[in-house]
Amino acid sequence: MIVATPSSASRVRAWGFVAIVLSLLPVGSAVAQPRGPVVVSPEIADRSVTFRVLAPKADEVTLFSSDLPRELLTGEFAKDDEGVWSLTIENVPGGAYRYLFEIDGVRTVDPRHTETSESNGNLWSLVRVPGAAFMDRADVPHGSVTRVNYRSRVLDRDRRLHVYTPPGYESSSEKYPVFYLLHGAGDSDDAWTSVGRAHDILDNLIAAQKIVPMIVVMPNGHTGPFSWIQPVARDERSGNVGNASFEQEFVEEIRPMIETRYRVIDAPNRRAIAGLSMGGAQTLEILTRQPKDFAHVGVFSSGLIFGDPTVWEAKNQAMLDDAEVRAGIRLLWFGIGKEDFLLRQAKATVELLERHEFEPTYVETDGGHTWSNWQRYLEQFAPQLFRD
Repeated sequence: MIVATPSSASRVRAWGFVAIVLSLLPVGSAVAQPRGPVVVSPEIADRSVTFRVLAPKADEVTLFSSDLPRELLTGEFAKDDEGVWSLTIENVPGGAYRYLFEIDGVRTVDPRHTETSESNGNLWSLVRVPGAAFMDRADVPHGSVTRVNYRSRVLDRDRRLHVYTPPGYESSSEKYPVFYLLHGAGDSDDAWTSVGRAHDILDNLIAAQKIVPMIVVMPNGHTGPFSWIQPVARDERSGNVGNASFEQEFVEEIRPMIETRYRVIDAPNRRAIAGLSMGGAQTLEILTRQPKDFAHVGVFSSGLIFGDPTVWEAKNQAMLDDAEVRAGIRLLWFGIGKEDFLLRQAKATVELLERHEFEPTYVETDGGHTWSNWQRYLEQFAPQLFRD
C-alpha cells in the first residue's frame, strides 16, 4: 500500500496560512471570542418553558403557537439591556409543541433551537416538555424512522414519506403488519414523527407489550401547496391547491411500493389505515376504493368533511351495503374532542355508517382539534390492531 504524504513546501504553505489567521485574532486570544450575549432558548425547568431571542433593534416580539394551550399564551416578552427578549410560560403540560417568534410582524423559527417540525407550508420550531409518559423518550428499545424519497408517476414529481420500523426489524427476517397513518391539512409527512411523537408512542407501547410490533407508513397527503397561516400559490402544473389525486397515488404507488420494499404481511387483517382531520377523510375515501383490503380503520377528528355526505353515500351505496365488506372491517374507530369544530361532521358520519349496519366505535373526549388529542388517539387505537 502506498501512502501519500504532503511535501515540505505544502506544509510550509499550510502553516503560513495558519499564522496569518492567528495574526488577525484579538491580542492575547487563541480563538475568537463570541460577540454579544449567550442566548439559551427554549429553557425547560420542571413545567416552565422560557423562550428567548436576541433582537436588540426590535420594537415588539410575540410568541405564535398552534399547539400550546391558548390560556398559556397571555404573557408578554420583556427586553433586557443587552437586547434579549424573554418570555416564561408556567405549568406547561407534558407534550410536544410547535412555535414561532413574531418579531416586528415577521414570523421566524427560534434561531437558538435546532429541533423543528415541518408543515406543508412552513417550518416550525419544536419544544418537547417532559411529563407525558406515554410519549416521553423512555429507556426502552427504539425503532427506526426513515425518510423515503421516491418519484411519483401519478403526480409526475419527487415525493417523500416516513416509515417507522419496530425495534429488531433490521436484524430479523420476520414479516410485520402494516399501518398507514395519515396527517392533517396543516401538516406534512414529517408531522407524525416530529410534533406527533408517533415513534416514541409506538416504542413505549411495544416495550409495555401493549401492541403488536408493526411497520407504520406516514405518507404526504398533500399534492399541492397548502397552508393555514400564510398565502400559497396554486401548483403550476396541476392548478391544484391541497390534496388532489392523493388517493390515486396511495392506491397505485404508495401501498404497492411499501408492500414490495418492506417485509409486510399481505393480509387484510394485518393491514390498518387511519388519519386525522384531512387524513381521516382520505382514509374513508381510500376505504371506498379498496374496501376489502383493510380490517382496521381509524378516523381522528374527522368524517365526511369534503363535499356532500349524501352524494358520497349514493356513490358508494354498493360498498356500504356489502355484507362481506362489513364483516371484513373488524375495527372502525372514531375519536374526536367535544370542542372540535368537526364534531358535527364526525357524528353525522358515524350515524350514516350505522344506518348501513356498520358498527363503528365512537369515542368523544375533552379538547378540540389539537395534537394533544391525536397523540392520545394513536395511543388508544394502536393497541386494538392485529389482535386476532
